[in-house]
Amino acid sequence: MSDVFHDFSSIDYPIIDSDAHVQEPPDLWQSRAPAKLRERAPRVRHSKKGDVWMFDEGKLQQAVGLTACAGLSYLQYSPMGHTYESIRPGMYDPEERLKDMAIDKIHAQVLYPSVTLTGAGTYSDDPELQRFCVRAYNDWMAEFCSRGQGRLVGLGIVPTTGIEDAVEELEWILKNDLRGAIISRMPSGDFDFTPEDEKFFALAQEANLPVSVHIGSFFRQVADKPMSFTELAFLGKAGGAKAGSHTIPVTCDLIFSGIFQKFPGLNIVLVEANIGWIPTLLEQTDDMFLRYRWFTDAVSKMPEMPSEVFRRNFWSSFMVDTVGMELRHRLNIDHLLWSTDYPHTGTDWPNSRVTIDRLFRGLPAAEVKKMLHGNAKALYRLDHIPDSL
Repeated sequence: MSDVFHDFSSIDYPIIDSDAHVQEPPDLWQSRAPAKLRERAPRVRHSKKGDVWMFDEGKLQQAVGLTACAGLSYLQYSPMGHTYESIRPGMYDPEERLKDMAIDKIHAQVLYPSVTLTGAGTYSDDPELQRFCVRAYNDWMAEFCSRGQGRLVGLGIVPTTGIEDAVEELEWILKNDLRGAIISRMPSGDFDFTPEDEKFFALAQEANLPVSVHIGSFFRQVADKPMSFTELAFLGKAGGAKAGSHTIPVTCDLIFSGIFQKFPGLNIVLVEANIGWIPTLLEQTDDMFLRYRWFTDAVSKMPEMPSEVFRRNFWSSFMVDTVGMELRHRLNIDHLLWSTDYPHTGTDWPNSRVTIDRLFRGLPAAEVKKMLHGNAKALYRLDHIPDSL
């Protein structure tokens, strides 16, 4: 291998995509629901304007749109109007997914949801219904990955109905060989860290299981009225999310929670927020720590600098982030994870090779291999994936 990365053709190792998505099939919950929950379980309503997901008898609705755009041009992007008949079957069928990955020259993918990307609370606030929906999704994900020839890496959703439910689901995730847990609130169900959460994080550390925070989660308030997708403000919210606006509050909360002093082996994955914003955050949290540690008594509670905690315990995924590449050594190069976002609007499928060329050309080849292969392999314990093709 050359010392410098030149182009995609020089890659001689399997690429691991650290953040891809499934578009959950329309019968996922209805086919698994017990009779008493079937009417309230998620279902798809077909209309002239496309397929729409209905949650808890329509209390929340989500169109099949921007989460199902693989293969479309930007001119075809739309927040609604797609149907399961019109989208690529690789979004919900494992055999077809492997075909789409082969077209894009991606060897393995770490899989997140689409329909309930904002978290388990999307299903319902009713504990019984939410617990059923979470387990049904996780069970389906385990089945999906079992047909993936070791190349589909599933993560499980964690409920927001309390710490005991969260721990129980984490134990199920471990027993069924899903390779990570996705939280949309703290395991206790609160948005802020509490001592109750330690039970969950202790188990995650013991099992060496990564805990993911994807953009779109940890929303504290629901907007008074839905935002029109034609408003320029939508672009601001979307751009902000991809530059850390969703992720900064929970990152700071965790860094200063004291959890990493008790569980220094815990791995937190920040997903789809990109990385260019992180060096500034670390510089400012370090500065505030040095200035305020005395009157806050942080000096007795936190023996490490915030940036040291982040570099040890946090991993970060990115897609198109040339600024992040310029600042990568202000982070931990061993904890950076490239991703495609397939089949969401962030994907460049089937032309990910073009994105890879633009993003990595001229960087040390050994560092590129870490971000495209080695880091994800280590984090998710993918020892069965070879180091070379």
